[in-house]
Amino acid sequence: MVLAGLDLGGTKCAAVLAQVQGDETKFLCRKEVPTVGDWRSITDALLAYLAHERTARGVEIAACGISCGGPLDGQRGVILRPPNLLSFSNVAIVDYVQEKLGVPAKLQNDADACALAEWKFGAGRGTRNMIFLTFGTGLGAGLILDGKLYTGARNLAGEVGHMRLKAEGPLGYGKRGSWEGFCSGGGIRAQILQHFGEDFDARELQVRAEQGDEKAVALYHEIGANFGRGLAVLVDLLNPELIVAGSIFARAHSLLYDAAMQALREEALPESLEGFRLRPAQLGNQIGDYAAVAIAI
Repeated sequence: MVLAGLDLGGTKCAAVLAQVQGDETKFLCRKEVPTVGDWRSITDALLAYLAHERTARGVEIAACGISCGGPLDGQRGVILRPPNLLSFSNVAIVDYVQEKLGVPAKLQNDADACALAEWKFGAGRGTRNMIFLTFGTGLGAGLILDGKLYTGARNLAGEVGHMRLKAEGPLGYGKRGSWEGFCSGGGIRAQILQHFGEDFDARELQVRAEQGDEKAVALYHEIGANFGRGLAVLVDLLNPELIVAGSIFARAHSLLYDAAMQALREEALPESLEGFRLRPAQLGNQIGDYAAVAIAI
């Protein structure tokens, strides 16, 4: 079975074709484009690539999964107003993809899709209660509860980045002091500007910290502590056995983990932490590809 996937992100968007047989997933091809311009031009470029590869390889596509940051309406297949994908606001993406590609399509929140991917193929295998956190351009959660993906009454469960962590702080998800404001690519960049008086990103901050820059190490400790405070809310509320975090946490795991766990132990109920684990995402840079294919499956 050959499946297509679209991974729509705030920084880049990608299209993949994958061959799936049982538990084995083999990626056949991939195209990535920057998230620049309007939604239609971005989507058309990706769909044209998939159509070309389908013809060139002589394969039939069974379905297409679409992974995108929320909020969105998965039942209607409509992207609503994602803060990091403004040109995709109120876009009936499923209808558009089905019309252009001629195959069934399904839309899912990127955090939910990544949760499925890590649960089925990555760090969450064998668990029944797992939370996945994006921790990239934005911060969102995918919830695997009692062995099932939980999406809520209107497919909006897991928008944890909107949760206010402090009365004041960086702007994230349209709210100052939000968890996303402290723990996301854009939020970290704002904190870098405040602490260093320079404009550079989380990757550069990581390089400086790993080279022994004390200010960079201290800022990572602060980010990790705020990450842990948000984790404590999820641990007390949902009592997961595992939380898996991707992107920035996966890359800078050694710089964030200790501070996050220290804050988590200070804030969460000790009983909720018995047997609890915090792990970086296992699928690495391919998690978005696996996520989109998981939706199609």
